[in-house]
Amino acid sequence: MSQTTPPETADPSPALTHAVPADSATRIETHGIDYIPDTERHGRARDLLAVWAAPNVNFLAVVIGVTLVLLGLDLWQALLAIVIGNLFSIITGIVAGSGPAAGAPSEVITRAMYGITGNRFNVAIAGWLISVCYLAINWAAATTVAVGLLGRLGIASNGWTIAISAIVIAAATMVISVYGHGLIMRLYQPLAILLAVIFAGMAVFVVGGAKWSYTPAAPLHGLDLVAMMAAGIALVASGPLSYTNSADFARYLPASTRVRDVALWTTLGMVIPGVLATFVGALAASAVDMSDPEAGLEKFLPGWFAPIFLISVIVGTIANNAMTAYSSGLALQAVGIRLPRSRTVLLDGTVGVLMTLFALLVWNFLDSVSSALQLAVTILAPVMGVYLADMLWRRNRYDGAALADDSRGSRFWFTGGVHVPGAIAVLAGIGASLLCSATLVFTGPIAAAIGGIDLSVPVGLLVPFALYLLLVRRSPRSLASL
Repeated sequence: MSQTTPPETADPSPALTHAVPADSATRIETHGIDYIPDTERHGRARDLLAVWAAPNVNFLAVVIGVTLVLLGLDLWQALLAIVIGNLFSIITGIVAGSGPAAGAPSEVITRAMYGITGNRFNVAIAGWLISVCYLAINWAAATTVAVGLLGRLGIASNGWTIAISAIVIAAATMVISVYGHGLIMRLYQPLAILLAVIFAGMAVFVVGGAKWSYTPAAPLHGLDLVAMMAAGIALVASGPLSYTNSADFARYLPASTRVRDVALWTTLGMVIPGVLATFVGALAASAVDMSDPEAGLEKFLPGWFAPIFLISVIVGTIANNAMTAYSSGLALQAVGIRLPRSRTVLLDGTVGVLMTLFALLVWNFLDSVSSALQLAVTILAPVMGVYLADMLWRRNRYDGAALADDSRGSRFWFTGGVHVPGAIAVLAGIGASLLCSATLVFTGPIAAAIGGIDLSVPVGLLVPFALYLLLVRRSPRSLASL
């Protein structure tokens, strides 16, 4: 990623002119949730393509494609759900456009929506808790793959191999997260190309063995088809909507960077690999038993290629989790933990590793966590809805320096530290989304009344979006924060 030289001052000092950039790939990033000054802004919006492509070329997308077929969809119905679900990445891209405007991460920008204290609750749940659960789930999956690879070398699976594999994978993840934004921007460009080539090779083998004329044993029709399509779209959309922190990776861009450019490159980086990898999973499920996705895919792959693909699965998981750990470290700072970003990232990693080891060695509680995360979209969609509404209302004009002030004197303190319109809108959105949710763990009364059709995503986005715009325009405290 190219870096522009900061403008010269009238009397530049040697210390300033020769300083190593704070956002260097070879140094631990010094910034956390603090404001990024204009002199440290650099790069172009198109650099975000690789940043988002690398973590989205992953095995989880393949598993979701398999799930769509298991829901009873045929290949073309699954493809339609995949495309529609991935188009929610546009929202992630638009939200990322607030980063250059504010020079701050999402975890700080949302103070404008919820107030200083209210935002701590928002970030603790939507920014930290959900992120750490995803860390543990992804590490557990990657560890299982790593243990399988060791088994090919004749190393038996036991508690030690499981623990060591998990720790090594987590350590690689944390190195990237601790070094931070500069390393992510530099590393993910070649990494995205490498993973894309490997996944493309895997796709060629799968496409050759797929049954394009596949039809479910009991084809869906009418209301049942609508319900399964809605469930499939919600499942696919939960991925893009989980990136409520997308501004974290755009905040170093110059303040003049246009929202549409950030949105375009972020969206492309997510949609292209997302659609392709997910559809490959659906194609694989059309031909073989994919109840064990890893073993199922190996039936398509020649012996020499299978280990390469499995290693890429681990690397892709590391890339995905590195971004998650990075943002969850910022979330802890935004909650109020006064530690450098590198230490909050390590704290998150430690919690995630302990959860992973406990799940793999003691009690597989991750099944329960995974089921609970099916409901995460009922929180994430309303958070995104409020975020979009605030960007529209403020015309994406965010004062990053003012947002960094978390004192009672901050203009974002609002009423007792809470921005009432934001709190009402997001809570109402979560309630409405739950009423319209239809998952394995919970079905809301509205969803049940309309035949199990899951409308949690559109309702969760639109209700808080409209309600927030209605309330802020009538709130003197909201207007004073402009």
